[in-house]
Amino acid sequence: MHLAFVWHFHQPIYRDPDTREYILPWVNYHAVKNYHQMARLAEEAEFPGTYNFVPCLLEQVLEYVGGSANDPFQAALEKDPGKLTYADVRLLGKIVPGERNARRLQELAVKALFSAPLTPERDRDGLLQIRKEVLADLLPSYLRLHEKGLAELTTTPYYHPLLPLVFDIHAAVGETLPKLPFRHPEDGKAQLAKGRAYFAKIFGFEPAGLWPSEGGVSREVARAAAAAGFRFALTDENVLWKSRPAPHAPADLFKPYLAESIALFFRDRELSDLLSFEYQKWPAAAAIEDFVAKLEARRKAADEASILVIVLDGENPWEYYPGNGVPFLRALYDRVKRLEGFTLTSLEGYLAAEPARDEIDLVPGTWLGNFSKWVGHPAKNTAWDLLAKAREACGPSEEMAVAEGSDWFWWYGEEGKDEFDYLFKAYIRKACRDAGVKEPE
Repeated sequence: MHLAFVWHFHQPIYRDPDTREYILPWVNYHAVKNYHQMARLAEEAEFPGTYNFVPCLLEQVLEYVGGSANDPFQAALEKDPGKLTYADVRLLGKIVPGERNARRLQELAVKALFSAPLTPERDRDGLLQIRKEVLADLLPSYLRLHEKGLAELTTTPYYHPLLPLVFDIHAAVGETLPKLPFRHPEDGKAQLAKGRAYFAKIFGFEPAGLWPSEGGVSREVARAAAAAGFRFALTDENVLWKSRPAPHAPADLFKPYLAESIALFFRDRELSDLLSFEYQKWPAAAAIEDFVAKLEARRKAADEASILVIVLDGENPWEYYPGNGVPFLRALYDRVKRLEGFTLTSLEGYLAAEPARDEIDLVPGTWLGNFSKWVGHPAKNTAWDLLAKAREACGPSEEMAVAEGSDWFWWYGEEGKDEFDYLFKAYIRKACRDAGVKEPE
């Protein structure tokens, strides 16, 4: 049985559209701590994987690499500790909450940028220098892994829009829809093309694969992805089960399907979610043996040509594991590599030998199944109505494309996410101002 691990790397745009100041530190934080960690561990274990880079994350990483990121968090990390202001302390408290001593807070915040098991002990200035080196080598390190056959690189529409809803909000069948319609397939197609072109500019080749933002697919989206030049895409298994007539056999999951001329892989939800949300609570050895037992059960239900695909975030789970997940991933990689009957593979390489043959009539869906995390809640629907009014009044623009990102809608209705509300509305405000029209209420 073939086995593919897909790690999704994503952060939305955190820059204020007017001041260009970063109002959240998470690109800097995850680039140094987690994206670097994943490359190091893959190289160390010689463990092949697929890594999905969202273009707007790449853009922001390169601002930090070039030293042009206007980031008050980074400035507070670099400041003379004796001159830290109250504003600096509040910013650093987002990274290390609860510490009241300013000097100690800065020290802990600098250390928090790093995956400690992979970082030598250094003082603050030494760690800040390592940060620069890590950032400068981050994207080249993935390109080296790619050249060694250890990293397949894929991408996403530029600003991470939830494409089925941008193409047509009515794709969210079963949800309470906003008052206003939203249908702008031209925007979704533009984000696909821009993301593909930017990826090629950075890595030097066009990506074969697409992780549609939030695993969001529909027939329109699949058709547009194929037309943009992508050869395969990925989503969740629940979309497969909704799209295929019953009865369903477990082995139906273990192959790609054709949808509107693009090959679609469907992730194993149970295994992906165990790594994402559950195994962090287990002793590592027990978690890995449970994972292996589930792999073996799937192999027994499959044939040698089958493929099992696991897809999850490559940054967010590890903060909940001991040692930022390093001991767990090292043990997992070692155990999986020693399994008999499994071949670690890239998705493009698999398709070259086992092309998708069965057609599927694709039903809209996401990695969660339905669209309830992005539409239906009153706060989410209010945001969609604001976006619809602004898009109608202002037309297409870069700022409007940012506002179409999925993250804003995900967080609406949650407490303590004021920065996301601010950024969403700031990009709409700038789009309207640049277009010379009044911002909708």
